[in-house]
Amino acid sequence: MIEKQVSKGIIRTYFEKMEKCLELDVAIVGGGPSGIAAAYYMAKAGLRVALFDRKLSPGGGMWGGAMMFNQLVIQEEALSILKDFDISYESYEDGLYTADSIESTSALLYKAVHAGATIFNCYSVEDVVFKNNVVSGVVVNWTPVLREGLHVDPLNIMAKFVIDGTGHDSEMCKVVARKNGIKLETTTGEVIGERSLDVAEGERQVVEGTKEIYPGLYVCGMASSAVGGTPRMGPIFGGMLLSGKKVADMIIKRVKG
Repeated sequence: MIEKQVSKGIIRTYFEKMEKCLELDVAIVGGGPSGIAAAYYMAKAGLRVALFDRKLSPGGGMWGGAMMFNQLVIQEEALSILKDFDISYESYEDGLYTADSIESTSALLYKAVHAGATIFNCYSVEDVVFKNNVVSGVVVNWTPVLREGLHVDPLNIMAKFVIDGTGHDSEMCKVVARKNGIKLETTTGEVIGERSLDVAEGERQVVEGTKEIYPGLYVCGMASSAVGGTPRMGPIFGGMLLSGKKVADMIIKRVKG
């Protein structure tokens, strides 16, 4: 019966996909522009990468542009990334360019998956796995389970590296800080151990703050500046894309030597 075949096809292939991702080179938490860009470049380099996003539609804040005006503003230094993703753009002024947010977000997701990254939507990451004081994986559950407060045990996904791409919430950074009794850097100068994000106000700091901040844990996008007190930037997405590429390049270098 076709009804049974449809259900069987979905169930069988989904769990095959999920089983392949129980052990990864990189687990990315958060499906905004920086996380998706990182997934693309790492997958293209041959790394086993999976991205986990709590929403039904990954893409972070890109879909709506600003106030649902679905246009993006991109800095000139990020144009090479737009070209990598075949995203159309137009010159605006003062080294700035505009692009359609729907095309841009769709292109990022399409290219990342076709490069070999796996994207899981409706997943929330509620914890990290520590091995020998190194972040070595993530603990995942269905987003509706956590939203409804249901008592359902999660699953573990092991990874050589974890990237926090959760934006201003910087959720993985906060988990690691809490479990190790350390403080995230703030505008008053408090730091994560000896691994200061060393960021200040300004869009450029999104890129400069992209780094490993705890063994096994990298940070990119607005998460790389949120713990430093940098305010919300709005729809200037070039920094997000550059941050994603930067963290990808750093991890590719470590994995491949």
